[in-house]
Amino acid sequence: MLPAPETTRPAKGLWSRDFALFFAARTVSVLGDQMLVPTAITVAMLQAGYGVTGVGYALAAHTAPLALLVILGGVLVDRFTPVRVMVVADVARLALHGALAVSFTAGKPALWLILMLLALSGTSTAAFQPGYASLIPRIAHDVQKANAAIRVTESLMTVAGPATAGLLLAFSPVPVVLAIDAATFAVSAVCLLALRLRISRSAGRTSLRRDLAQGWQEFRSRQWLWSVIVIWMFYQVTVNGPFLTLGPSLITIEHGEGTLGFIMSVFGLGSVLGGLTAVRLRPVHPLRAGAVALVGTLFSLLTVALQLSPPVIAVGYVVQGAGSAFWLVMFHTSVQTKIPPDVLGRVHAYDVAGSLVMRPVGQMAAGPVSLSAGAVPVLFFSSAMLLVTVGLLLAVPTIRGLRRAE
Repeated sequence: MLPAPETTRPAKGLWSRDFALFFAARTVSVLGDQMLVPTAITVAMLQAGYGVTGVGYALAAHTAPLALLVILGGVLVDRFTPVRVMVVADVARLALHGALAVSFTAGKPALWLILMLLALSGTSTAAFQPGYASLIPRIAHDVQKANAAIRVTESLMTVAGPATAGLLLAFSPVPVVLAIDAATFAVSAVCLLALRLRISRSAGRTSLRRDLAQGWQEFRSRQWLWSVIVIWMFYQVTVNGPFLTLGPSLITIEHGEGTLGFIMSVFGLGSVLGGLTAVRLRPVHPLRAGAVALVGTLFSLLTVALQLSPPVIAVGYVVQGAGSAFWLVMFHTSVQTKIPPDVLGRVHAYDVAGSLVMRPVGQMAAGPVSLSAGAVPVLFFSSAMLLVTVGLLLAVPTIRGLRRAE
């Protein structure tokens, strides 16, 4: 039996009490994530003497469980309701990050302990993420504006998180930063517990296998959705993965770490502009408009490949940030308004898993390929593949013709 529908409906207007609480929870949660990865963890591992290799192990331990276990998280969200699962995930991350802070306070923690705590934290994030997506259409009357507002705060926290961690690390030891990071999840849990939304659990239980199968059936029955994910896997391998590796590396080598920090900050500014644009612009065919906006990534790829001046590269990253943010709002709004709430957690989980699984392939392949062919040719190749990606998105009738849900 499917879960019963929620007993309350979203209030008219965006800034209802529930959405304001959810917005606050999401803001502090992303702030904590951005403080930890990569800034605090990188500094902690280097100070502990584990070197760059240890940093890589730590980052992989934190991110790998998200791609591997997010589908299970979607099942838990649909079975036990989003708020319950998200609160448990926040409490778990509070305890795990607190334990991480204590371990660094006590001295040099063992590598296995650090990796275990980070892997468990990543597992908790895998449970939290589907709930976040599933909750928005339940608390927001205007789902597109809600997604745009969330995207704006996420973009701001992408800039504020590392900056806050860096400022704190200049005056405080690593354990203090880790403890503050842990506290952000306590704030998130309190905000989520204060929501007035009540969703009934399923009266009957189905097996885990059946829940997974039902989620997969809902996912594969929508051609526009699985087509986007398949195309996005191609994009991760040929465009995003290589650029995430080579872009920052070339900027750092050519212009220094300070320039990289500035350029990444203006990328966040571009994402804010894209989110604000999505608040007001409501295209009839959202995925078509979002695909066109993705062309903005071409500007950052070419400015880096052509080794232009830092101000020009910064402009390219602003355009990329705006286009990428607009695409994400259009896509997530389409998913959240086209999928029934009782299976949204599982469908979103398949979306996240498919979207992320190929990114490490592109990131890992970028280094060896650039050593043999050169970094600049790889970036020109990625530029061409970006245009192929956009062309594929626009070529699929169900993607191109998907209409906005009223």
